[in-house]
Amino acid sequence: MSSSPTSNRVASSPVVGSPVVGSPVPGAPVVDAAGFLLDVPLIGAAEAAQRVLAHWQDGARLSELPDGRWLLRLAEPVRTRTDRAPGAPLQLAGQVLVASPGQTGRPGELVLATGALTVRHVISELRPVDPSEWLDLSGLTLHRLGPVGTAVEAEPVGTDLPRPAAVDLRAVAGIPGRSRRAGRLLGEPGPGAARARRISGVVTALVLALGLSFLASVVATGVPRAPVIVLPVLVGGSAGLTYRWYSRVRPGVRFGRPGGSGRPGAASGAPVQQRRPRQRPPRRPRGQWLARFALRGPAGALLRERHARYLHQLSRSFRQRRWEDALRDAIRLSGADGRPEQGLLTLRLPDRFTGALRPSAQERGGAPLALPLSGPTVHEYLTGLYRDAAEALERDGRIDEAAYVLADLLAQPAEAVALLDRHGRTAQAAELAEGRGLAAELVVRLHWRAGNRERAVRIAHRRGAFASAVERLTATEPAAARELRTVWVDHRRRAGDRLGAVEAAWPDETLRPGVLPDLREAAELGGATRGRALVHLLALGEDVAEPVRALLAEAGPSAAGPSAAGSSAAEPGSTEPSATECAAALAALAELRCADPAVDRELTTRAVRSLVRTGGLPGRAAVRSESTVHTRLLKRADPLAAADLPKPRRTGPGRSGALTVTAADRPGTLPVLDAARLDSGLVLVACGQAGVRLLGPDGRTRARWDVPAEQLVVADHGGTVLLVARYGTVRELFRLDLATRRVERWTALRVRGIVPSYDGRHLLTVDQDGIAVLDTRAARPTVVHRELGNDQQAVGRIARTPASCAVVVHTRAGGHTAELTELWRWDQPGWELRARQQVELDDSVDRVALADGRLLTARPGEAPGASVLRWTGRGSAEQTVTGPPVVLGADGTHWAFTERSEDGLRTTVGGASGAAFTALLPGAATDPVLRLRAHAGAVTCWHRSGRVFAVRADGAELLANLRVTAG
Repeated sequence: MSSSPTSNRVASSPVVGSPVVGSPVPGAPVVDAAGFLLDVPLIGAAEAAQRVLAHWQDGARLSELPDGRWLLRLAEPVRTRTDRAPGAPLQLAGQVLVASPGQTGRPGELVLATGALTVRHVISELRPVDPSEWLDLSGLTLHRLGPVGTAVEAEPVGTDLPRPAAVDLRAVAGIPGRSRRAGRLLGEPGPGAARARRISGVVTALVLALGLSFLASVVATGVPRAPVIVLPVLVGGSAGLTYRWYSRVRPGVRFGRPGGSGRPGAASGAPVQQRRPRQRPPRRPRGQWLARFALRGPAGALLRERHARYLHQLSRSFRQRRWEDALRDAIRLSGADGRPEQGLLTLRLPDRFTGALRPSAQERGGAPLALPLSGPTVHEYLTGLYRDAAEALERDGRIDEAAYVLADLLAQPAEAVALLDRHGRTAQAAELAEGRGLAAELVVRLHWRAGNRERAVRIAHRRGAFASAVERLTATEPAAARELRTVWVDHRRRAGDRLGAVEAAWPDETLRPGVLPDLREAAELGGATRGRALVHLLALGEDVAEPVRALLAEAGPSAAGPSAAGSSAAEPGSTEPSATECAAALAALAELRCADPAVDRELTTRAVRSLVRTGGLPGRAAVRSESTVHTRLLKRADPLAAADLPKPRRTGPGRSGALTVTAADRPGTLPVLDAARLDSGLVLVACGQAGVRLLGPDGRTRARWDVPAEQLVVADHGGTVLLVARYGTVRELFRLDLATRRVERWTALRVRGIVPSYDGRHLLTVDQDGIAVLDTRAARPTVVHRELGNDQQAVGRIARTPASCAVVVHTRAGGHTAELTELWRWDQPGWELRARQQVELDDSVDRVALADGRLLTARPGEAPGASVLRWTGRGSAEQTVTGPPVVLGADGTHWAFTERSEDGLRTTVGGASGAAFTALLPGAATDPVLRLRAHAGAVTCWHRSGRVFAVRADGAELLANLRVTAG
């Protein structure tokens, strides 16, 4: 066993110099060999290398003769039989190396007899051969030793967040700049702003001074108190009028913002670093109550008449096709029916509407305006007006103005993108689609067609949009689709997902030969990955029919039958193919045809018989998929053999109750800090400073790596694992490739937490700024996406599955936000926020988040020592547990609660459908923490005492029950 296996592993041979065993063979004398002559042209270089390494000694020398044969000269002669020698034995006659006794030569020569000729070689003049060049050391981990106690330093983390370029269609269309009045509405200081501020300050100071002097005179002279009551009114009114006049020229102080943001640079068009906006409770903007009060007063009729004139002038500008004035005075519609409540009600005339396109929803120019005349009728009229204008502008070839109308005035960015793409403005359409947050596949396709390949690939990586983008390109541009598909294949290959790379390339027949190495490496992973990989190799014409025959032969009751309910006596120790491997091979064989028609008919016939024998797919219960697989296989099977076979029927008894697992009755000798059952049936365990081990179902060590690890971060596809070692606040990460079993160091991070699973490329971490997504395939740790931040903080562990993730978020009080605790849930991989559920803030409550948006809490019950468990969210439930307080655990959508008992620890594990199984750990009550991990259709549980067991995700079968020991 080696901690870092290499690819050039050679078979061991009998040790030279050991006593001769067995009866001597007639005609096979025993000689004292000082060297061997290996006929490399006859036996081949690989076989010769194996023999050299098997008989190597310290101080030995290897040389190559002119005819290609190798001379292995030993440091000390060894006694060996000629029939078991690696080559022709050579003896030492003085200082001459001879092949037959009686030959002579000069010192340092090799004397050989070739027929009637005697050939002499000077050994020192022969070309030396270095056996160290045969060894592949790439699988070994290089540790640079330093002084004892040297701390691991965290490496700097780069930031590679996308910064979409801002698109200003108004500027591209050549529309003149906004007027001074529009600038005041948007909060831009005009040329007289400084002078106005000075005048307003002087006026305010004079009003306050007069008011204070008048109040002082009233108090001093004893004038009646009525003026004292009126005085604050006068002072307040004067200050209000001054403030009202001052707010017309001061940026950011106004009633009802028609667009833009009060932050610096919000209306300048400069790109800013994007962060997902926080969702806050809607608040009525300042000044809305004043505007509504004015409309209900005597001045309401005058205000409505004024805005009616504005609408009439706007309509005339559009009808007369005075596009410059019309687009400058146009107002963005406020909603589906034009109700004032859906926009910011303003009493001012919107001279100009500025809606510079922004890269994200945060920078779209603020909420639309609502006029006093806004209503369904006006909204419908303006919608028709704007659409007619967009069509007319498009007919006139004024594409930029038409897109501006659709994107800004009608708030229909998808139509604007289609318009720009239709007229060859692909780059501009891509920037607009990305800035307005349209579908990721649309953004990727447009960027790829526009030539922005790097940006398209980055967006596809971050948002998982390769498949849909390739699908949309295939129908219209096959060449571009093939190029993007090639990048997709490389992306999956670099992420360690060999089978994912194969599935990405398979629809294009020209790319299939390039995935042969991926298929061979995928077959080494075992499990369902191996089953599918073998069938794909058959489809490409590889000779792997014998392993597939073995899989189909093993797809019997032994591979499919679950353990009896409630029984834990049957210790799983078989090394036969798993049920998932057999089922994957059967499903893949139904989809793919073998390159050899004879082999295809033979294997499909065996597959149909296997389905009949097992009653369906091994380990599966999907009746619809089983029927489809059986029908497809039956069409290609031998008709004579298939005619006599009945349909598959499941006859096994159903499980009557939850499975009960009893772990090993005594602890192991090594601590287990993390564990994961892989799809191959092997169990990977992290033992801290004792390294990482790969265990078989029988508990024997299959591989070992001398890399300290306290946490395993397993890829969803099961091909790679990140090994995490903690040194104080710094975590050092290594990458383990399970196909080649090579380990390489990646980086060292200073983070608060690392999520125990990832997609093979993007790693979720929690740092002081919130949730950071790191690209693990970059040369240095690089942040490609961020969530939360500012006054928001993740509480507890992040629950993640390939499709979603969730975490409890605490928002600190500050500004316009109140202190709040919520459960946030995102869809993956695009990070679309789907739910925010308020959570009760109570320090006495233990809580864990589940990836499907549920929350499991444990609070003290009414009875002494009792605990109340509550599941909130989808499928709410409640349960009371008597006894000491329970300890909660979760991974993905699976949960567990552990309680102490007289026999040890009793743990109940369940998923979305409820409790799945119960486990008992004898003698482990001192440490009540039992961890779990859901991966590859199994739930793995481990305890620090060195005990590990794994159960199928539905709780139907015990898959492993191990003690981890040294040796």
